[in-house]
Amino acid sequence: MASEGLEARLAALEARVGELAERLRTVEQDAAAARVLAGGAQRGVTEMGTQIRDFRQAVMSALADAGERVSGQFDQVYNEFAEIRGKLAAVGSAQARIVALLTTRVERGGNGRSR
Repeated sequence: MASEGLEARLAALEARVGELAERLRTVEQDAAAARVLAGGAQRGVTEMGTQIRDFRQAVMSALADAGERVSGQFDQVYNEFAEIRGKLAAVGSAQARIVALLTTRVERGGNGRSR
């Protein structure tokens, strides 16, 4: 009778060990799958980082190019304003000369006809 109780306990223990072994296999499979997913996620993160870095470099390059173009355009506008200032100064000098000639003529009592 003692051996029957022992055999029953041994059978229950063996069944329990079988269940634990099956659970262990499941956990090992889950761990392997998790490692695969983690490796894929790491590659995905690395790839995303590379894409972000490449995008950032492209944006910075485009901004630098745009800055150079805008700077060149400002230089052109500045030069054109300098040219206009020069022309306006010449017009001002010409107007001053005309005023001086007219003033001289008026002071001499001229009516615009030759004498």
